[in-house]
Amino acid sequence: MPRQRRKPNPDDRSDNVEKLEQMIHDTYENIAEAEEHLQWASGEDRENIIAKNERRRRAIEGFREEIKDEVRHEREEE
Repeated sequence: MPRQRRKPNPDDRSDNVEKLEQMIHDTYENIAEAEEHLQWASGEDRENIIAKNERRRRAIEGFREEIKDEVRHEREEE
């Protein structure tokens, strides 16, 4: 049977900003929940929570940069 070539889906960026904003919101909720658990954590668990929250904060910075890129792209398309 011959292989069918698939056409790539068009780049639909229409809801990227909305998705990124939701990701930021969810990540802040995860940070808050983890910080609540810090009161019961000790030693290595505590260090892991702190490190993970720092990675989450860096991810939020990345999401914000992506939002800026999306806004620039939308303006170019107009």
